[in-house]
Amino acid sequence: MAAGTAAEPVGAVPELAGVPVLGSLFDLKADSLGTFLRARELHGDVVRIAAGPPGLRSELYCVFSAEGAQQVLASESANFRKDNRFYQEIRDSFGNGLLTSQDEDYVRQRRLVQPLFTRRRVDGYAGAVATETAATLAGWREAPGGVVDVARAMTHLSLRAVSRILFGTDVEATVEVVDRCFPVITEYVLRRGYSPANLPRHWPTAANRRAAAALDELYGVCDRIIAERRSAAGPSSAAGEDLLTLLSGAGAGAGAAADGAGDAGADGAGGAFDAGELRDQVLVFLLAGHETTATSLAFALHLLARHPEQQDRAREEVRRVLGDRTPQAADLDRLPYVTRVLKEAMRLYPAAPVIGRKAVAAAVVGGRTVPAGADVIVAPWVTHRDPRYWPDPERFDPERFAPEAEAARPRYAWFPFGGGPRACIGQHFSMLESVLALAMALRSYAFEAVDTAVPVSAGITLRAAGPARCRVRPLDA
Repeated sequence: MAAGTAAEPVGAVPELAGVPVLGSLFDLKADSLGTFLRARELHGDVVRIAAGPPGLRSELYCVFSAEGAQQVLASESANFRKDNRFYQEIRDSFGNGLLTSQDEDYVRQRRLVQPLFTRRRVDGYAGAVATETAATLAGWREAPGGVVDVARAMTHLSLRAVSRILFGTDVEATVEVVDRCFPVITEYVLRRGYSPANLPRHWPTAANRRAAAALDELYGVCDRIIAERRSAAGPSSAAGEDLLTLLSGAGAGAGAAADGAGDAGADGAGGAFDAGELRDQVLVFLLAGHETTATSLAFALHLLARHPEQQDRAREEVRRVLGDRTPQAADLDRLPYVTRVLKEAMRLYPAAPVIGRKAVAAAVVGGRTVPAGADVIVAPWVTHRDPRYWPDPERFDPERFAPEAEAARPRYAWFPFGGGPRACIGQHFSMLESVLALAMALRSYAFEAVDTAVPVSAGITLRAAGPARCRVRPLDA
């Protein structure tokens, strides 16, 4: 069903039918992504979904078209803010970093951090990615029965890679804590973010105590490393160039000067990050930097394991371009088919399957009126499956991302990194890590799917809700 256009009369937003009293509450809890797909199929590009009992009922205004996503995230982004309950729960746990900050806070943080994410700076992380990938792949030779759960393996790899880039030699001190504490915290955030009502965080419930203990431990390891970096930094220090060291110098000239990036953040407006702000940025980079890339890599491997023809084609490109040498950042542009594989995996399994905002003022989206104060979502999971942009949308086909095919689609038919002024600052790093790691895996192993279907869950990011096992065969055996 097509949405209205600006030339049509402005209409009320159709509502997805639910059960009496509770609306679509149970549907959203059981399968939120399936519910959003059904809403678009039944009612078009702008749909209202109500959930919860009277007095505690919440309403979501869902925008599913590429044009609507562009309006919410880009062309009218000032009217759609990160003011909803879910983002507040993330702030309360992971701090007010780039993911959650707004207004002057966000502008200042972005100015300080941007010089550390230029293409040239990010390309310098390729060596760390290759080192951690090689170590992960070597361990697969000992996998029982030659079977590897690529979802778990890619989560481990991505966490180690982003920790090495953030903390340098302090990887071991952080990986174990993050790996243990993050699931507790993210589950807590999700439960509170989607609940109609919550008890105060300081009440001594079992859930509050578990989350507080995990947060204390996570904050502790970050604060310790930050304190060590800040005490070591100075004009005569031999501090390294891990991201935390550079963040510590951002605004004091070190971050900008390190990359020749002009005077961003060095003009004294807002100054450098204090220790608390540094921790907020570190926590957001840990959260966004490992879970999103892990999702993309895991599903790219699993999809290739189910599609041997595409796997062979990608491997042939890797062998031709790399031979036996360690991949470098410059190889990213020399591996177009591997890149298409990843983009297609990110279409089918976007790491951010749903993106939320709150409307400041009433807006007309797709010929429908979204009221002021409405909770609004755009959904890559749904837009990436819209047959208007993606014929036979469930089919895995990397050729959808050939240059001519990409040019023929609307800009926001594919937006796994969000878009507009709040687009993910780390998207080049994510693609660099994903392409290089996938290339190294394909050069080392052949993959055959053991699990033909992998259930997913939509939390802060998309995750495999069950194993994604592949049988791996060393190619030098």
